[in-house]
Amino acid sequence: MTEQTEIEVAGVKFKGGKIFLVLTALTTLGGGLWGGFEFYKDYMDMKEVIQNIDTKEIESKNKQLDIKLEQAIDYTRDIKNGLKADILNIEKQVDRMEDKLRKSEEIQRTVIQNAEERFENKRDALQNDYDKSSNRLQEQNTQRADDLIKKVERDLKELELRLNKRLQRALDNPLAQ
Repeated sequence: MTEQTEIEVAGVKFKGGKIFLVLTALTTLGGGLWGGFEFYKDYMDMKEVIQNIDTKEIESKNKQLDIKLEQAIDYTRDIKNGLKADILNIEKQVDRMEDKLRKSEEIQRTVIQNAEERFENKRDALQNDYDKSSNRLQEQNTQRADDLIKKVERDLKELELRLNKRLQRALDNPLAQ
């Protein structure tokens, strides 16, 4: 048999593995007491801090914060109202521009329509002038051709008459030449 280590604490004897159990229990108890002491110390420090808090100063700061908050709310409200007015103004300007654009489109359509009508009238007038000039030139050419034909016919008749006269003279007097 082996000899086991034995410890006696407060009249109680402990052997072997039970020693580790007792040591674990004692260290746990010591750690718990130390943690409780630290908690109590922090509690007392906090109690002293809480007792020394100046509630009037906190109340004064809260009032200042309330005033600043009200000012910020008023400023935000002013900004909101200003933006609202700006948006309404922009909408009015957009409406005016749309009206001007519609009027401008209507004027442009009218101008384009008038220009198209004038263009068609001018084109028709030019076509009529061209047709008249063409007809007049054709009539003049026809007249000139007719005049030329008549002149050629007259000249041919004159030439024929002269030739016939010469021929007749030559026939009448063959030795006269």
